Amino acid sequence: MVTVHDVARLSGVSIATVSRTLREPQVVSAETRERVQAAIDALGYRPNRAARSLRRGRTGVVALVVPDIENPYFAALTKGAQAAARAQGYGLVVVDTAEQADVEAEELTALRSQVDGVILASSRLEDDALLAVVQAVPSVLINRDLGERAPLTPSVTIDERAGVRAAVDHLRGLGHRRLLYVGGPERSWSQGRRLAGIREAVAEAEDTVLVELNGTEPTSAGGRRAAAAVREDGATGVIAYNDVVALGLLAGWAELRVGVPGDISVIGFDNTYVAELSTPGLTSVGVDLRDMGGSAVDLLLARVDRADAHADVRRLIVPTLVHRGSTGARTTAI
Repeated sequence: MVTVHDVARLSGVSIATVSRTLREPQVVSAETRERVQAAIDALGYRPNRAARSLRRGRTGVVALVVPDIENPYFAALTKGAQAAARAQGYGLVVVDTAEQADVEAEELTALRSQVDGVILASSRLEDDALLAVVQAVPSVLINRDLGERAPLTPSVTIDERAGVRAAVDHLRGLGHRRLLYVGGPERSWSQGRRLAGIREAVAEAEDTVLVELNGTEPTSAGGRRAAAAVREDGATGVIAYNDVVALGLLAGWAELRVGVPGDISVIGFDNTYVAELSTPGLTSVGVDLRDMGGSAVDLLLARVDRADAHADVRRLIVPTLVHRGSTGARTTAI
């Protein structure tokens, strides 16, 4: 039976490149697409999940565990992971843990015998519990890294410090000197790194003040509830934990008749599709989330399928800031 390995070998590219070509042909060069397609045509390659699973004594299924599928961040990750799994002949089970660590632990216990591996996106488990999972089943972590406690566990993470520095520099460049960070849950791994990065960036700017409002529910409702407190503080530049919190702030400020960006400028995180749907459009920091989800699947299947896949593989992605209408030059002081 022809496999993706055969296609990669004939076309002279990696398995990850074959996977990427199949799920997102627009992101690879025309020459690479032609080589991969020629190999597929020559070999007659078709992903066959059932045959592959039977031959290898596996389920042919991997799991993606997310804390909130309604969050557009995890929806985009899921789309990328689904496409990558399908391209390599695997099924993908998506599990929503409702932001609850105990639910996550229960679901993972039930899943272990039913899947060939798991991808844990922004896991809410404590380090010890997460370590037990990655030791029991092939795993890839997204937005989490256990470091030397699990040196063989692949991870895909965002350079949070680079992201928040870009946000701070952007606001300072527009004249904002009193900044407020609407931070997310304390249990969030990303929250800890974003907060440290913001503190570091502001500390290096002697003329800038940082105010923190941490522990916000990472939803639009959480942002809406924080809107009045942010307004009352007097900050003119706001960085939100994620895009949906930022949208909640925008909704709350609209009710309070606060002008954006005239009175307050706000930056979101993750640059999800909703950043383009608000009025004004939301300035946001983020990465290609579909590619991030696809990369996690590639790493997981490499570990599941190959004997040499137990290398220390960590992918750190540097985010970029996309400037939209929610940030502008400081014109007023509250």
